[in-house]
Amino acid sequence: MAKRKSGDGLLRKRKDGRWEARIVIGYDENNLPITKNVTSNNKQECINKLEKLKKEYDKPKEILIDKNITFGEWVDYVYQNFRKINLRNSTKKDYEYEIYKYIIPYVGKIKVRELTKTDFEDFYTKLKEHGLSNKVIKGCHIMCRAMLQDAIKEGIIQKNPTENIKTATPKPKKITVLSHEEMQRFLIQAKYEGYFELFLTALMTGMRRGELLALKWSDLNLKTGELQIQRQVKRYNGELQISSPKTDKSNRLIILPMALTKILEEYKKSVDSEWIFPSPVKENSPRDPDAAHKKLQRILKRAGCHKIRFHDLRHTFATMALDGGMDIKTLSDMIGHATSSTTLNVYLHSTDKMKKEAASKIDGIFGINRAIIPKEEIKPTETVFEPTKTKYRKPGTGCIHKIKDNLYEGRISTRIDGKRKSKCVYGKTEEECEKKLQELIKTTQSA
Repeated sequence: MAKRKSGDGLLRKRKDGRWEARIVIGYDENNLPITKNVTSNNKQECINKLEKLKKEYDKPKEILIDKNITFGEWVDYVYQNFRKINLRNSTKKDYEYEIYKYIIPYVGKIKVRELTKTDFEDFYTKLKEHGLSNKVIKGCHIMCRAMLQDAIKEGIIQKNPTENIKTATPKPKKITVLSHEEMQRFLIQAKYEGYFELFLTALMTGMRRGELLALKWSDLNLKTGELQIQRQVKRYNGELQISSPKTDKSNRLIILPMALTKILEEYKKSVDSEWIFPSPVKENSPRDPDAAHKKLQRILKRAGCHKIRFHDLRHTFATMALDGGMDIKTLSDMIGHATSSTTLNVYLHSTDKMKKEAASKIDGIFGINRAIIPKEEIKPTETVFEPTKTKYRKPGTGCIHKIKDNLYEGRISTRIDGKRKSKCVYGKTEEECEKKLQELIKTTQSA
């Protein structure tokens, strides 16, 4: 069944042969969806009923705007009928968390016209006392301020009581990057475990995790290295969802380094999927972002690297690019930031280093202190690192088990006519069994 767009409602054929359509018309006090459904023996008739249902509930609900309306009623009305439209699922989740978990329970019972600056200051103080982060408190403040601005437009109030309230600025997340030596160890371990191409692409392009895993071979021109980034994959409510990139600027065309293009060209020969990085457990599906994160952590640990987030691979790329001389505008376009100022704000630590180096070079040009200018460029040394052997083998290399003394079994699994079947070989030693297994793999691949 083709995937329907967010907001189009659910359409499915039931086990009894009838068609059912369902839409979400609101949320209860526990933030659980309230749904309405229609059924029909005919698919098109069911679709027609669905469209009528959508029109009925898409109309903004009439609400009596007078001095008795509470802030909770106003916030719910504005959000459900105006602000919720066209929001991403992840954004809806964040907004609804703030509205129904904090704003309405704390200040929702107060009438809009009776709200004061003190009410909101007490609200933010209570959130702080309950251990909420500055980011959550700031988000609640921004939401309340926006809702009250709408109330001013409707003539409910004359002045916004949240004006001139200052909340603590959320601390920016500390950027952690891999060192040159760590990157080498990480990629050696990733290659051993069969994830070299995935993590190399992440490090050499700075793509977001969702963008990277949503790539299709049709997005990549292997002759020119042109790569179109036009979708992302995320897990929402337990399911993988494909959507457009984070912002309009995130929908972009980048040029891959020639070395990476050649590696992906060779890698394509072993991939039987429209996705560049397909799921190893589900057919015709991209790799799960959560699974990719878990694999990253395992490889980092085995490579002796410090723990980082998947997003820090993006930071590692950007930091290396700036340190290597890439200008801010080019980097901003490549990683898909909305503006160059965003890139500057995020990577000030790297640009500060560039400024110091620039100052040193200027100093050297005028001959004031030539001693601080290195005579020779220091080239990074190659890391000698043997990958950590793991219990699990690389995908496509089968497995070997010791059955009893002097008897080993080698096994590979192949998919034939949609069904997975196993083939086995046996040897008196592990080395003999490994040799037979490799021959079996070659024979199977050439068949």
